[in-house]
Amino acid sequence: MSWSEPERAPGVPGGPGTGRRTWAGTLAMLGLAAASGLLGGCGFALRQPPRLTFRSLALTGFEPRSPLADDLRRQIGAQVAVLDDPGRAEVVLHALADQRHKSVVASTAAAQVRELQLRLRFEFRAYAPGGRELMPRVQLLLTRDMSYSETAALAKEQEEAELFRDMQADVVAQVMRRLASIRP
Repeated sequence: MSWSEPERAPGVPGGPGTGRRTWAGTLAMLGLAAASGLLGGCGFALRQPPRLTFRSLALTGFEPRSPLADDLRRQIGAQVAVLDDPGRAEVVLHALADQRHKSVVASTAAAQVRELQLRLRFEFRAYAPGGRELMPRVQLLLTRDMSYSETAALAKEQEEAELFRDMQADVVAQVMRRLASIRP
């Protein structure tokens, strides 16, 4: 509506709720519906974890209450049975090393820490219960750099824990991709 047009009552031709504004809204809604229909038809789908080709797996060599072992057990358990007895499993995933390190990378002249490097190292191998090697020794090493400030020590501690959780999720995803390549 422009300044020169008089305001019309609702329901009167050319009044509010009729005319060009309604057609524009309808066309916009039809365009959105068509676009969402095309997105579904293009094959778009969320990424799924790799499919494992075996029916059972045993996890060995992990420390008690290892968060990495718990994450692996949860991810693997969604597809195959995770057994406690390695003799009954088709595949045994044996952890050789599961380590987390934090080291100082930079400090000030007054010996105040300014930057840290976080490292997560996981080594493993996979074999059949009879001893036949299915996957030779694999080492996964992830690093993250993190700034540090003593005035925000609590927040930096939480940031460190979050970075380790992200690295752990990345390790679990890499292990799942490697396990999907095993043909027992």
